[in-house]
Amino acid sequence: MIKTHPPVYFGLVMSTGIISIAAHLLGNFILGEVLFWLNLVAYLFLWVLNLIRLFFYTYYFLDDIHSHQRGPGFFTAIAGTCILGSQFIIIREDYITATFLWVIGVILWVVITYIIFTTLTIKEKKPPLSEGITGAWLLAVVSTQSIAVLTTLIASHWDQPYKLEANFFALSMWLWGGMLYIWMISLIFYRYTFFKFSPGDLAPPYWINMGAMAISALAGSLLIINVDHAPFLLSLLPFLKGFTVFYWATGTWWIPMLVILAVWRHAYKKFPLTYDPQYWGAVFPLGMYTVATLRMAHALSLDFLLPLPHYFIYVALCAWAITFAGMLRSLILLFITHEKKVEAD
Repeated sequence: MIKTHPPVYFGLVMSTGIISIAAHLLGNFILGEVLFWLNLVAYLFLWVLNLIRLFFYTYYFLDDIHSHQRGPGFFTAIAGTCILGSQFIIIREDYITATFLWVIGVILWVVITYIIFTTLTIKEKKPPLSEGITGAWLLAVVSTQSIAVLTTLIASHWDQPYKLEANFFALSMWLWGGMLYIWMISLIFYRYTFFKFSPGDLAPPYWINMGAMAISALAGSLLIINVDHAPFLLSLLPFLKGFTVFYWATGTWWIPMLVILAVWRHAYKKFPLTYDPQYWGAVFPLGMYTVATLRMAHALSLDFLLPLPHYFIYVALCAWAITFAGMLRSLILLFITHEKKVEAD
């Protein structure tokens, strides 16, 4: 139903967009193109749903903003917008539409960031840390880094002085995203290790622990590639390279950990594996890790890493296909249930 439509659903756009980009960069242009058009339709459709919800179900919309659990889901709208903008550049070479989406993304980032964090700061009744913090909070990092990524792509096309200013803005967003990750992952890791952890607590957005680092590595790689366009980046080159590898290595560390926890959740604890919109938060990191590894290997001339994205893309594609099939099945069942209810009335 529209009134309970989860704000995290733009994760579909994030996941489809980054896998489309990964397929294109790895030479599968047809798949990249098909996913591009599918993503464009999904993006527009989700905006229609959210605007209807905002104007006709305002109470539910605002209630989500005030929620520690659901509020961070709004950051997917920013990341989805910027990843779609990146698709327009990489797949279509359309910088005009990409710039338009970049403007929307920046506006959304300012509005959503300060509304969400201000609201959660000043609200009187707050949940304990064990209930309030989840991996979904790291979507704030992903949204910030998605702006850095799109900015670097656009900056390579602009003339001076805008090229210089855009790269400085991208660098600032990259640094802020990294600082935000440090703050949030500290709380998440503390929650992991010092509070009771049940299978139900291990929601799919915990994969954003890895995805946030992967997109940070991608943004850093693109800044390294843009060094020739912004002289001030040259003086920061050792720092850029070091932190890009740091982000990638941290993201890589998370993968076995998250796989083990997923096996513990579903195989050992028998937690049912049913479709949930939050699963797009687990698909996105897989596609992002593919693209980030590919870009970093080129930016740092680490050719021995190049085979990794060529195999990892299939993991991401399988996860996307399973989640997409689950979404379609869920929508069909919802439609059948609605029809039966109408007939009964």
